[in-house]
Amino acid sequence: MTLYGLIDGNSFYCSCERAFDPKLRTVPLVVLSNNDGCVIARSNEAKDVGVAMGEPWHLAKDRPEISAVVWRSSNYALYGDMSRRVYELLLERAPRVEPYSIDEMFLDLEGLPGDRVERCVRIRADVRALAKIPTCVGIGPTKTIAKLANKVAKKDRAGSGVCDFAEEDVRQSAYRDLGLSEVWGIGRASLEKLRRMGAESIADFVALPPDTVRQMLTVTGLRTHAELRGISCMPLSMVPSDKKSLAVTRSFSRPIDRWPELEQAVATYAAKAGARLRSHGLTAGAMQVFMHTNPFKPGEPQHSPSMSFDIEPTADTLALLGSATRAAQRMWRPGYRYTKAGIILLDLRVTDTSSLFPSRDPERSAKLMRALDAVNARYGRDALRPAMSAARPSWGMKRSQLSPRYTTHADEMLEVHA
Repeated sequence: MTLYGLIDGNSFYCSCERAFDPKLRTVPLVVLSNNDGCVIARSNEAKDVGVAMGEPWHLAKDRPEISAVVWRSSNYALYGDMSRRVYELLLERAPRVEPYSIDEMFLDLEGLPGDRVERCVRIRADVRALAKIPTCVGIGPTKTIAKLANKVAKKDRAGSGVCDFAEEDVRQSAYRDLGLSEVWGIGRASLEKLRRMGAESIADFVALPPDTVRQMLTVTGLRTHAELRGISCMPLSMVPSDKKSLAVTRSFSRPIDRWPELEQAVATYAAKAGARLRSHGLTAGAMQVFMHTNPFKPGEPQHSPSMSFDIEPTADTLALLGSATRAAQRMWRPGYRYTKAGIILLDLRVTDTSSLFPSRDPERSAKLMRALDAVNARYGRDALRPAMSAARPSWGMKRSQLSPRYTTHADEMLEVHA
């Protein structure tokens, strides 16, 4: 029998923060979005006092009932590295692992010896002990059922953290009490259509004829219907899907109305894009650069230019930086207050240095980029960077409660005093 596990970090961003700061482990904790805007992660304690996902923090923080809630700015460098650590641990304990998101990964449990629930309990314990991340695991014969089982496991705070829906009689019994909103792949529009037909529970949905489901919800809905009946339609992918584009975009913590600052922002984004491109072993053959003012302030002058163009296929940071800043300079207009800019790299392909007439020496470029990446891997991101870019710019994201990047920056590692 095909058997999947879905392991999911509990309040993953909050758990990453707690892994390095014991004082946070028993208090209500939230993590905010870019520029300290909205709530994007909540600990159970924060949920219990009424903090809602997506709440604007500048409004929520003044409510008396959540005065004890501690908040942190989003620290994606830390969260991404902690996700990598969890992935590497899982690779040692399951034959195949497929990351679905930064905090969710599918496991291939088929054919593993011993009791499957006990095995998943041990995997949870290992991840908690070695990566310091609490998790829950859902088990099922399809990805959709495994993800549903994971949700059930999360809701049972006093349970083992593992929910097993591998057996048909167990999940059929559970389907009668589970609403369709719990199902991965069924959105609001589909829910409304199904409710008009009287399908409120998962059991109601599964009982519908497949032809009716396809007519109402197209092939995508039919696939979800089949998966809930135990027919696997989404096998584990052993090869990452081809990336079509790569974007680095940010809102500024304050409006920018001077060209040197906007040039620095675009250069910084180009440097980040180049590093990401090389990490995937890709080059880009086209680029889009954009900037815009605040559309929510119609009383201010508005300017939202964008420019797309071909470039010589490259992953060289300096080449990308030059192309991006030249395009930005052509679009720049004085007298406007820009609130966001970004770079999107297009026409991505596996690295190829076989251009007949390259504008840069391919061998010299490759050596320089390898040296740049090696220094930053050893000493932390932006330890070595182009002079035009910025490590901690004044226009950067507002992150007034940013925790240290404990695992990726040598100068921010924990210090232990004996």
